Amino acid sequence: MATKTAAQQREQARHEYDAFLRSCPTNQLLDRISDKWISLVVAALSVGPQRYSDLNRTIAGVSPKMLTQSLRSLERDGILTRTVTPSVPVRVDYELTPLGSSLAQLLTAVKTWAETHFDEVHAARDRYDTDHRDPA
Repeated sequence: MATKTAAQQREQARHEYDAFLRSCPTNQLLDRISDKWISLVVAALSVGPQRYSDLNRTIAGVSPKMLTQSLRSLERDGILTRTVTPSVPVRVDYELTPLGSSLAQLLTAVKTWAETHFDEVHAARDRYDTDHRDPA
């Protein structure tokens, strides 16, 4: 039996990722990036760096706690960077990394699709509800 190098083992593992398996790390990553707040933060940052207060105003309905958690998890995953500028008050800017920019293209497309097709989805829901109404 031939011994594999570390690079060969990583390459084999990469081909064995299967997001349909709950234990696969890609499943966990998909769970993270499919979160509503995560996708809205990434889409908001796709236009350029923003401060916390700007993001809070842009993303209606996000609580300060959820925004902070989302920003921290995205920073941990290498999707964005956090830059602190010493001033009074301290300035903190968030910006997508190249990895985050590639994700932003996808999430912005999903956001645009939702905005473009909501009326069609809403009409389909109405038809479904009418067709499946309980006759009682």
